[in-house]
Amino acid sequence: MNITSWLQYDFMRNALIAVLIITPLFGIMGTMIVNKKMAYFSDALGHSALTGIAVGVVCGMADTSLAMVIFAIVFALLLNKIGSLNTASTDTIISVFSSCSVAIGLAILSKGGNFSKYSSILVGDVLSITKTEIVYLIVIFVVTIVFWVLCFNKLNAICIHRSVAKSKGIHVRLLDNLFAVLVALIVMLSIKWIGILIINALLILPAASSRNISENMREYHFFSVIFSVFSGIVGLAVSYYTNVATGPMIVIIASVIYFSTFIFGRKLKK
Repeated sequence: MNITSWLQYDFMRNALIAVLIITPLFGIMGTMIVNKKMAYFSDALGHSALTGIAVGVVCGMADTSLAMVIFAIVFALLLNKIGSLNTASTDTIISVFSSCSVAIGLAILSKGGNFSKYSSILVGDVLSITKTEIVYLIVIFVVTIVFWVLCFNKLNAICIHRSVAKSKGIHVRLLDNLFAVLVALIVMLSIKWIGILIINALLILPAASSRNISENMREYHFFSVIFSVFSGIVGLAVSYYTNVATGPMIVIIASVIYFSTFIFGRKLKK
């Protein structure tokens, strides 16, 4: 069996290009999401896609992607504001707000029994990606890299100690909001191919796996990107030969890597 035979199809090549763009972004952004303890935030953000689609439907938009992106940005800024309240019930507030938002979206989309045409977004379909959509991913890839180069040190300082970062003249609130908006854009531009139910796992797992074995920040980012890209490529290939949805298969591979690094990391520390 030729292990590269799946690349003879245009839709598989497009999917591979998308994976090679999406997964490094998830690997990079995931490190900061884990450091900032934003796993709950990113999960709520992913689920907000349904509400964004519902807003687009209510507004009569033929393409609901724009409504989904706009709603996600507003939702991300609102969640960021809630997260900055520093109260013991922050997670509860985010959960209630997110659940209410998703319920409203589901109620609108299910009206008249029409939810079936939106159900595919739950697990995603990277094989349906078009060349135009790949261009959008390239743009967000470039924007993310530029943002990371310019702002990583400041974001890391905020993670270590917000008050000290603020005393050094770092615009903490602005950077937090910019990071939240960037995460929102990446999630919304990827969610149709990764899936609402599992996109947060792909954001968290590579970074969490890298954290298990990394000894410094350079290794942390390097392994996170490597694990993310590896999971994406292997997951795409395996899904082709097993006829399993690509998004879930990528997450399964990423999960195997996480448990492997968890066990290996514990052995190293003994």
